[in-house]
Amino acid sequence: MSRNAAFDPPPAARAYRLRTARGEFAAVDSPVAEGAEPRGTVLMLPGFTGSKEDFTLLHEPLAARGYRTVAVDGRGQYESDGPRHDESAYAQRELARDVLAQATALGSPAPHAPIHLLGHSLGGQIARAAVLLDHSPFRSLTLMSSGPAQISEPQRQRVKLLRDALAVLTMAEVWETMQAMGPPEEVGGPVRGPVDEERLRLRWLGTAPAQLLAGGQQLCTEPDRVAELTAVPLPCHVLSGERDDTWPVPLLDDMAVRLDARRTVIAGAEHSPNADQPLPTATALADFWDHVTGH
Repeated sequence: MSRNAAFDPPPAARAYRLRTARGEFAAVDSPVAEGAEPRGTVLMLPGFTGSKEDFTLLHEPLAARGYRTVAVDGRGQYESDGPRHDESAYAQRELARDVLAQATALGSPAPHAPIHLLGHSLGGQIARAAVLLDHSPFRSLTLMSSGPAQISEPQRQRVKLLRDALAVLTMAEVWETMQAMGPPEEVGGPVRGPVDEERLRLRWLGTAPAQLLAGGQQLCTEPDRVAELTAVPLPCHVLSGERDDTWPVPLLDDMAVRLDARRTVIAGAEHSPNADQPLPTATALADFWDHVTGH
């Protein structure tokens, strides 16, 4: 579980429900900072057990660089609606179509503004699926701590524990068990900074069990689709911390080579560089997007 989410958005940000052709999605939308030249919009997809709040610490530094940032809860995540028990609603293709609808909704007021797509971990694999369906709404793709195929064996075992628990326990009972035993989590690394346990609990309880079951299954069975992605004419960026238990860093290095992508390793960060080291992460992201758009 992502335990270093920051739940209070920056003062300029607006929390609302993004209306799309495929339903409404909870979003935090942070505008370009006053006085900064607008350079594009970024759509941010959180990972397994995460939410839009995982990107909170990136909003202000990216706004100062001219980027509007929109972080969303995917279908069935935290504050976005979704079926509680129908796993078919969370098939990867369905989630990818949601992303395309989100991009269309964000781009409609200014259809020529570039939309940069960023996915963290499971969100990266969903982002990849979206651009493989249709890359036209996007100017670039950033895969943050998101690997080429299934997660590592130790993490697959942890996800299996979670799936087994969800089969026999309520969400509240699973939460209590995780507090006692340590969560079967995709996101590794020590907690940094204060942790709001009550908000984390509410986020957990707000998430649809079917979304967790389907997402966990995807993480454990995802095939290597890097070759498919190389055929998509989008600039790619592979960004991670210097340590990652979910996809080993050398595997991410190799993926970047295969994609001919920009590669960034954030010192002092693990699976969540967006929360572990937000300022250098924001700098690396904005530098990539500036390069892509010729700024």
